[in-house]
Amino acid sequence: MTVRLTLLCAAAPVERDVRFADVPLDDRALRETRAIAGTLPTADTRYSAPSQRCTQTAKALGWDAVTLEPALRDVDMGSWRDLSLGEVAASDGAGLAAWMSDPDAAPHRGESVTEVCHRVSAWLDALPEDAGRLLAVVEQAVARAALVGVLGAPPQSFWRVDVPPLSTVQFTGRGNRWNLRMGTVSTAPVGGDG
Repeated sequence: MTVRLTLLCAAAPVERDVRFADVPLDDRALRETRAIAGTLPTADTRYSAPSQRCTQTAKALGWDAVTLEPALRDVDMGSWRDLSLGEVAASDGAGLAAWMSDPDAAPHRGESVTEVCHRVSAWLDALPEDAGRLLAVVEQAVARAALVGVLGAPPQSFWRVDVPPLSTVQFTGRGNRWNLRMGTVSTAPVGGDG
């Protein structure tokens, strides 16, 4: 049986400065999430990363039953947790540059990009072949890591993947072999009669 997995990147509040923190969703993010609830594929099992951002996204989607999955958690930012990108750049510019260019670097004493990629790939490969259709609300880093792993790309490509809030990526797989599944554009006319 083929496993069909859709990863949904969690909603994000409007922030002026990127922060390495789990911040709650604002009203705008919750409205945007509710607006897409009916557009997601059906699922036999729904997962959420344990962060506030992901669990609030799942709740706004109207999910009653969701499995919290620790393997889908965000990057452990170690000593940079709760700091803004600007604060890290000012206090540890060399460390930030190393972290964003060397996937094995962990100057914050948290997780490296390579470690995150391995963690997410291990979770994907551990899914049972009869899991069916799965839907998971995840962090940006997890969606990036999944793409890197499925494509067999080097960890350096992690930073080359843009994952906007509320975007999805789909995978199909069986027996530890995963494929990226691209979406289709609707052929329905836009604006009425076409």
